[in-house]
Amino acid sequence: MCGIVGYIGQRQAVDIVTQGLQRLEYRGYDSAGIAILNGHGIERHRSVGKISSLIDSIADAPPQGQMGIGHTRWATHGAVTEDNTHPHTDSEDMVAVVHNGIVENYRALKAGLAAEGVVFQSETDTEVIAHLIARYYQRGERPLAEAVRLALGELQGSSAIVAMSQLEPGLLVGGRLGNAGAVVIGLGEGENLIASDTWALIAHTREMLYLEHGEVATVSAEDVTVCDLDGCHVIKSVTTLSVDPALAAKQGYRHFMLKEIHEQPQSLTDAIRGRVDLSGDRVILPDLCGLEPVLPHLRRLHAVACGTAWHACLMAKFMIEDLARLPVEVDYGSEFRYRNPLLEPGSVVLVITQSGETVDTLAAMETARERGMQSIALVNVVESQAARLADGVIPLNAGPEIGVASTKAFTSQVVASFLLGIYLGTQRGVLDRKRRAELLAEVGRLPGLVGSLLSNGGDYERIARQYMHCEDFLYLGRGMNYPIALEGALKLKEISYIHAEGYPAGEMKHGPIALIDESMPVVAICPNDRVRAKMLSNVEQVKARGGRVIAIATVGDQEIADKADDVIWIPAAGPYITPLLAMVPLQLLAYQIAVLRGCDVDQPRNLAKCVTVE
Repeated sequence: MCGIVGYIGQRQAVDIVTQGLQRLEYRGYDSAGIAILNGHGIERHRSVGKISSLIDSIADAPPQGQMGIGHTRWATHGAVTEDNTHPHTDSEDMVAVVHNGIVENYRALKAGLAAEGVVFQSETDTEVIAHLIARYYQRGERPLAEAVRLALGELQGSSAIVAMSQLEPGLLVGGRLGNAGAVVIGLGEGENLIASDTWALIAHTREMLYLEHGEVATVSAEDVTVCDLDGCHVIKSVTTLSVDPALAAKQGYRHFMLKEIHEQPQSLTDAIRGRVDLSGDRVILPDLCGLEPVLPHLRRLHAVACGTAWHACLMAKFMIEDLARLPVEVDYGSEFRYRNPLLEPGSVVLVITQSGETVDTLAAMETARERGMQSIALVNVVESQAARLADGVIPLNAGPEIGVASTKAFTSQVVASFLLGIYLGTQRGVLDRKRRAELLAEVGRLPGLVGSLLSNGGDYERIARQYMHCEDFLYLGRGMNYPIALEGALKLKEISYIHAEGYPAGEMKHGPIALIDESMPVVAICPNDRVRAKMLSNVEQVKARGGRVIAIATVGDQEIADKADDVIWIPAAGPYITPLLAMVPLQLLAYQIAVLRGCDVDQPRNLAKCVTVE
C-alpha cells in the first residue's frame, strides 16, 4: 500500500532514501516525503505526486545528513495534499514518523490528544502516532524505542512504522503490529537500512531481518536489537536473499509491464523447473512435505485470494477438482473471515498471492489457523508474511514483478496450481502414471508456446487503434477460459480505465446481451476445445445484434475468422495450457490500448501493487 525507507550510516541519507522510494513507487505514488536529520534538527520535504516531484523539489539544495526516513503514499485517511503527506511530526518537530497501515481507533486517540491540547496539522491517522510517541517520549526522558513500544500498545489494527528523533541522532526505531505492512531491516557494514519491502534494500545488502507482529527494532549504524511490546529481548535470524537487483531494470522495454509480459517464457520455465520428474512421471513439491500425511485424506480445499490472484484461484478450482477429484471452494480474502466460513476437519486453506503481504489474504490465513486449519501458500515473495505463516509453500519463482498490473505472476500462479492439481491427484490415487505423463508433457510445452506467441509480434497495435476510444468491453469465456475472461477484463480496467466485464459465455443471454451494440466490443475466447461450438454460437449472437467481436482463436480456425471482426491467433495446445496461451494476447491488447490512450501503464491511478490495508 505505502512504501517506507529508512537509512542510518556513513553515506548521505537523502540519496539512499529517495532511491529506495523509487524502487517502492509501485506501492503508492500519490505523494511522497522525506525527513533527514541534518545536524540541527529534522528537515522535512514533502510533495504531492510521484517520487520525481519530490526529487525535483530538493535538487538544488538536497538535505544533508546521514540518517533519514522516507515514504511514498497511497492515500487512506485524508486527501492527497502536502499536509497529509508523510513523514509526520509531533508539535515540536522532535519526532518524525512514517507509517503503513490503518489505525482503527485513531478517532478516539485523536480526541484524547486534542483534549490534552495537541493541535493536528493533517487529516491522517498517522499523525496520531507521532503525537503519541512524543507524549511518551517526554522530550527524551524515555528512550525513543520505549516510547514507540508504548505508543504501539495503544493502537488498534495493523500498522508498520519507522520513527526517529532529533534527540537520538544515532537511532531509527521500527515497529510492526498485525499482518499488514512488512518491516524489513537490511544489514550492512557500518550502515543499516529499514523498509517495507526488500526491493528497497537489495541494491545495498542481501542480509535481512523481518519483524513479526508486536516486535520493535532499534537500529543504529552498527547494531540492531529487537524486543516485543513488553520490552523483552527477541532473538532474530538473518535471511540471505538471492535476488538479482538487475532484474528490476527495464532492460530496454518501454514499460515494466511489457518487460514482464515478455519474461513469461522464463518465469513459466522457473515455475516448472525442479518440480517435474519425467523419469517417474510425477510432480515434486518438497515444501509440502510436512503436509504429505494429510493430503491423501483431504476432503476440501478453501482457495482464498484477492484481485488477479482470485482469478488464479478459480483456475485452481477447475484444475484441482478435475485432476484430484477434490472439492475446492473459492473465496475473496476480504470476504472469507467475515462470513464465518465452514472449515470442517479434513480441509486445508490454499492462498494465492504475489506479494505475500496482502492484508485480506493474511487475515484469511489467521482465521484458518484460529480454526485449527493448515494452509498452503502459492507465493512469489518467499520471505513474505504469507510464506512464513503457511504450513506448506509453493514458491512461484516468477522473479520481481514491478508493474502494478500483474502479468507473469498470474501465469505462474496458474501453472503452480496445475502442478498442485497433479500432485494432489497422485497423492489421492486418482491419476495413473500414463495420465500424469500426458499432463507433464503438456505443461512442458508451455514456455516454448508462449515464447513463439510473443515472438510473432501479432497485430495488437492495429486492433488497439480500432477500439481504443470505446468505453465498455465485454469478455466471454467458458470453462477454464471464464477466469481468463475475468482476468482479461481486469487488465483492461486496471491500466486503460475502460469499463470492462468478464462473463461466463453461457450467461450472456441472462443479462449482458442487452448491452451489446456497435459501441461495445466483445472479446470472445474461442480456442478449438470441447466448448468451441458453444462459443461460436455466442459470436453469432453478438454479430446478430450489431456487435463487434475480437476473437482469440486457434491457428487455422477459418470459421471463427469468417464471423469475427478481428482475430488474435494462438497455437493449438491441450485443455490445461490453452487458457494461458489465451491470456498472453489479452495482456498485450490491454497494454497497447492503455499506451495509445496515454495511460500510466506501470502505475495506474488509484492502484498499488500490494494492498496492505483494508
